[in-house]
Amino acid sequence: MPELSLQLVLFIVCVGLFTGAAAVSDIRWRKIPNKLTVPVFALGLIYQIAFNGLQGLGDAGLAFLVGFGSLFVLWLVGGGGGGDVKLMGALAVWLGFRLTLMVLVCSTLFVIIGTVGIMIFSVISRGVDRTRSKFLATGKQNTGKKKQPEKETTQQRTKRRIMAYAVPVTLATWVVVLLKIHEFPFVN
Repeated sequence: MPELSLQLVLFIVCVGLFTGAAAVSDIRWRKIPNKLTVPVFALGLIYQIAFNGLQGLGDAGLAFLVGFGSLFVLWLVGGGGGGDVKLMGALAVWLGFRLTLMVLVCSTLFVIIGTVGIMIFSVISRGVDRTRSKFLATGKQNTGKKKQPEKETTQQRTKRRIMAYAVPVTLATWVVVLLKIHEFPFVN
């Protein structure tokens, strides 16, 4: 077990509270508010400067580009929510580049496993047709007019989301942190 330093304690407390609050918010309201992500982002920058100097700030910046940037692209194509993008951006500043990459990979695995599990459960409990109508945007219109695809609203997309992304991110963060804590540069 590594020695607890002020830096490690601050990291664990801040990242733990942030990921926990984001997961609860995403599960309950399907939103991760700016009043949660923006202060955590700013505190992460202060943390990096205070404990790791300009090198830490550079690492945080690169991590932000990877974490925020990859989910921003998914958001642009309709594959995620804006809160998820901000969650990874704020979290990445705390984690740094290497751990952010690990969290992205691990959370993707958790999303795949969770989605398959939820879909199997839904097919068993609801049947194939009800599962399909709940989770797929078919664009069906029963007006008798020429079919034109409707632009899906954010609320409709959110309702179809199979799982709250903050949960896999939270799980992945803690798996990565627990597995890699002995390699952190701030552990004596």
